[in-house]
Amino acid sequence: MAQYQDSNLKVFTLSSNPDLAYEITEKIGVPMGKSSVQRFSDGEIQINIEESIRGCDIYVIQSTSSPANEHIMELLIMIDALKRASARTINVVVPYYGYARQDRKARSREPITAKLVADLIETAGATRVITLDLHASQIQGFFDIPVDQLVGVPILGDYFEQKELEDVVVVSPDHGGVVRARKLADRLKAPIAIIDKRRPKPNMAEVMNIVGNIDGKTAIIIDDIIDTAGTMTLAANAMVENGAKAVYACSTHPVLSGPAVERIQNSKIEELVVTNSLKLPDEKLIPKIKQLSVAPLIATAIIHVHEQRSVSRLFD
Repeated sequence: MAQYQDSNLKVFTLSSNPDLAYEITEKIGVPMGKSSVQRFSDGEIQINIEESIRGCDIYVIQSTSSPANEHIMELLIMIDALKRASARTINVVVPYYGYARQDRKARSREPITAKLVADLIETAGATRVITLDLHASQIQGFFDIPVDQLVGVPILGDYFEQKELEDVVVVSPDHGGVVRARKLADRLKAPIAIIDKRRPKPNMAEVMNIVGNIDGKTAIIIDDIIDTAGTMTLAANAMVENGAKAVYACSTHPVLSGPAVERIQNSKIEELVVTNSLKLPDEKLIPKIKQLSVAPLIATAIIHVHEQRSVSRLFD
């Protein structure tokens, strides 16, 4: 492993996705920072930083994934520890930003939890956030510190380009994902289609209509988060019923909660392509699921931020 030459750059990981964190440090060429996460007997979190970080630029890698509340508290306590140990900058790397689906008041008396989490991270002492495919891009504006939002489409697009699929159409599972679908379609030089769906309540989707030509084509459905897989599998089945010859699906964040894996296994989806922004347990890594690494992208982003170079070229 080539060593990165600036000893002021230090990377730490917490509990959510240590495999990704170690892969990132290997790509950068730095050792993993020494710290420990322990629990008191009543479940309270205790974090110890086991090396000097005075005057250093720190990058903490932690997705706020399930159990989201535990991982958020770990992150907040780590930020506080770093601040009190005189770190120069505290850069929070959140590959998957949880609570992002609660980004507005859809009904009366609802919280905007994505903003609450942003306030907590900022108040704890973070000086920058690096994240990947926020569920809603406006969440960047919930912070008063710099936010670098990386995108997963180039990684997913490269994979599908190598597969050399024929007669491709890129499908957005709802109106809100059209911009994402367009980016992938531009990369694959393919048309797009849109599923017009209605969601009676959270985690429940009903396919209504398909806008666009999918007859005889290979459909690639793209979304940012795949949670219970209800939307994705309903969309895949609708594609086949309306004449698609094959259906692939891709998503940056594989939450895969509840019946998701079983639904994917029993669906018309040929292959689900996801990234490792979230750690998947072995029992969820079924043959239909292909996981791609975001470690090279995040490692490059960390180096660019540290060296005060442009991050925008990473979007290509």
